[in-house]
Amino acid sequence: MAITENSSLHSLLPGFLYSSSSTRSLAWECLLRRSSSSPAPSPPSPADPSIGRSPSGPFFPQAPSEPSKIELYSPLYYAACTAGGIASCGLTHMAVTPLDLVKCNMQIDPAKYKSITSGFGVLLREQGLRGFFKGWVPTLLGYSAQGACKFGFYEFFKKYYSDIAGPGYASKYKTLIYLAGSASAEVIADVALCPMEAVKVRVQTQPGFARGLADGFPKFVKSEGALGLYKGLAPLWGRQIPYTMMKFASFETIVELMYKHLIPIPKDQCSKSIQLGVSFAGGYIAGVFCAVVSHPADNLVSFLNNAKGATVGDAVKKLGLWGLFTRGLPLRIVMIGTLTGAQWGIYDAFKVFVGLPTTGGVAPPATPSEHSKES
Repeated sequence: MAITENSSLHSLLPGFLYSSSSTRSLAWECLLRRSSSSPAPSPPSPADPSIGRSPSGPFFPQAPSEPSKIELYSPLYYAACTAGGIASCGLTHMAVTPLDLVKCNMQIDPAKYKSITSGFGVLLREQGLRGFFKGWVPTLLGYSAQGACKFGFYEFFKKYYSDIAGPGYASKYKTLIYLAGSASAEVIADVALCPMEAVKVRVQTQPGFARGLADGFPKFVKSEGALGLYKGLAPLWGRQIPYTMMKFASFETIVELMYKHLIPIPKDQCSKSIQLGVSFAGGYIAGVFCAVVSHPADNLVSFLNNAKGATVGDAVKKLGLWGLFTRGLPLRIVMIGTLTGAQWGIYDAFKVFVGLPTTGGVAPPATPSEHSKES
């Protein structure tokens, strides 16, 4: 049984981590040590990062230079989380550009874009197939920057607030830790996203304004001024902060419940493919909640970035309260559910690739204090 589980795990990780040359080198080293007259080395400590444990219990040596070992909460750990955020957010948002394009136009011009299907038909007739990916460059750059800050700073603030609270309170109030960490990260992430979001919306919703980022960015700055790029920052915070708080807190809770009630074995005994499946499923469910919570602010962002000099009062007056909460919502639920599921799947797949555990399910062990070590 142990051989089967190890083989399954090795098949999911890069093959160079388990090269036969490393095994042969280690075997020769052991033989040389046995034949030498020096005393036998002391047994390795379980805390040694170059030592792994087989499912059956005994320790076995791994390649001492194994590159997948990243110390949790080290600068390299946060760098890896930042890189995973770039991959997860930038690529997924770019992939759903057609859905985002239709959604934004339904919010801005509901008389012309009456429904999802008719909206796609209008775009196809007027702009052709290329029109479905209009604005993909600012989308890719903006959401890559946002994803880097969102995931990287979330991991940082989650650890930071947990350390402030202490192990006992951090475990008891873990949902508050998730909410506070994600909100803090999103404040920074939206500052990185806002300029690209402003250009993207203008390019996508104003025919003839610009072809893309190269001509749209200078034209936007000339028209609105450099500060105009941040005109939608407050509504963006209003949309993204609740969205991200729901995205991270609900994901962590859903994943924990799935491992507790749906998965018959502990997380650390599950294969990586099962863990990544849980990440996608938990992300998709969390995405549905995110779409509902953040949709009114999303309508405001689209409205304000589309019309020069527009205010929140103008948006509420034109859209109405009901329209503010419901216009474009079904499409956004499909888009955000898929988007969030894919983001968590890509993010955790990247973490697995570099040798880190997937997100959620099991709280990281608290670092024992010196007093507890002595006692």
